[in-house]
Amino acid sequence: MKPHGFMALGFLVFTLAVSSPTLSSKVVFAAEESLYQRLGGTYPIAVVVNDFMNRIVEDGTVNANPAVAAARDRVPLPGLKFQVTAFIVQAAGGPKVYSGRTMKESHAHLNISEREWEAMLADLRASLYRYDVPDREQKEIIDLVNSVKGDIVIASD
Repeated sequence: MKPHGFMALGFLVFTLAVSSPTLSSKVVFAAEESLYQRLGGTYPIAVVVNDFMNRIVEDGTVNANPAVAAARDRVPLPGLKFQVTAFIVQAAGGPKVYSGRTMKESHAHLNISEREWEAMLADLRASLYRYDVPDREQKEIIDLVNSVKGDIVIASD
């Protein structure tokens, strides 16, 4: 199921609220939904994260970093997908489910460069595009991810 399917329902409710004077109070509620709600909740986020993480595993730029390659051998991919999903769910305004280390603690030993960061963002954008995530939500997700860049990118190219 594509995450945007939930968006269509939200748009329909919004349209009804705008066109109906008896439902006009719902317009404020619809406009205040969190990013988590607008994405459709945990399951659509998990679908996009699954695709995104599969792209990273295959990304030659990211995997050229020997520290990343070594970490990939130590950390099971399903567990990593779970942690990334939990982090995004929580950061997007969903339930507080992320229990991992801070971004700085979990990435310090990886020596991630700006070039690797940009490759990761390209992978993320491709996954968001594949699942028809609307532009506004794509921008918010990219902004959310970029908000932790200073804790992750530590190497110079």
